[in-house]
Amino acid sequence: MPFVTSAGARIFWRLDGAEANPPLVLLNSIGTDLTLWDAAMPHLLPAFRLLRIDTRGHGASDAPAGPYTLAMLADDVAAAMDAAGIGSAAVAGVSLGGMMAMQLALDRPQIVTALALICTSPAMDRGAWEDRIARVAAEGMAGIADLAMGRFLSPAFAAQRPFVAESLRRGLLSTPAQGYAGAGAAIRDMELIGRLPEIAVPTLVVTGTRDVSTPHAGHGERLVAGIPGAAHLALDCAHLAPVEAPAALASALRRFLAPAQEVEQAAQTLYEAGLANRRRVLGDDWVDRSLAARTPFNAEFQAMITRIAWQEIWGRPGLDERTRRLLVVAITASLGRWEEFRLHVRAGLARDGFTCDELKEALMQTAIYAGVPAANTAFAEAGRIIDETGATS
Repeated sequence: MPFVTSAGARIFWRLDGAEANPPLVLLNSIGTDLTLWDAAMPHLLPAFRLLRIDTRGHGASDAPAGPYTLAMLADDVAAAMDAAGIGSAAVAGVSLGGMMAMQLALDRPQIVTALALICTSPAMDRGAWEDRIARVAAEGMAGIADLAMGRFLSPAFAAQRPFVAESLRRGLLSTPAQGYAGAGAAIRDMELIGRLPEIAVPTLVVTGTRDVSTPHAGHGERLVAGIPGAAHLALDCAHLAPVEAPAALASALRRFLAPAQEVEQAAQTLYEAGLANRRRVLGDDWVDRSLAARTPFNAEFQAMITRIAWQEIWGRPGLDERTRRLLVVAITASLGRWEEFRLHVRAGLARDGFTCDELKEALMQTAIYAGVPAANTAFAEAGRIIDETGATS
């Protein structure tokens, strides 16, 4: 495992991606480690060489007693960049990571080419962080777990993806208390707000419309106002944008940091994300056959469907996947689109998307709102698939 020693602490770093790609440093929030970026990695790797770092006090890095300072944490990043052979790079940071990125750009402007400041702020409530540090010292990480988790993810996302929320909670609870407290002191004591006009690199400020920790009002807006020429983008997510909106965030980073390739790369990012959803819903065998059957005449149409239907719609967090599957079944039955109906019934039953009983209830509802003849055909088509597959309730 690659480590570098910085101010007496071993700092863990990881480098991924093609040597020819421009480097991008990814920094995590307090209470998380470099895996915060895992969901965004497939969308970023085609465009960048990615250096991820476990912040001092987190993940595999050492957790010496604090307090830490932003200058200390920025020095850790510079040491990891040097160890990875990266002379200069764009830096993207979430929350504490964004604060570290700003400090790095101020302290070592020669090694930072651009900034992406994600769900972060130049100034936080000092008293609130003093209280949080004291609670961690008294109660350990369990004392602030509910508070932090309530800010990390939006309630809708956490409800739809409980396995993601549970993984984040485990990671938070495994963070050394003195490491969290040390990093919390760096947030409490930061002095960035008055120095924002000194930041002289292209800067993108990303805020989350569901972020209650560092929303645009009072936080993102101060960055946009203070950093010369800063651009702003709002995403539909809470505090941990790389978890809740990985494809959209990656697309924004690629557009901002690699503008010469923005259209092609943005389309490719959406296509790859859509293809992953399509494979999950319909299965690899069907998708592989569909891709193999593409022709020069319909290839662009198929790519558009993958980007728009399978990413923009199937990738939205507002409904769980079971509900989306049953909606498609009901709509295709109502319209008499039997090829699509059969496809989604077969995939839903085969991939635990819904049960026979749930399918039956969807078709009963269809009979009332779309007509008995449509439901009659739908029951017949679905019955044949159930017999062929041996599906049970």
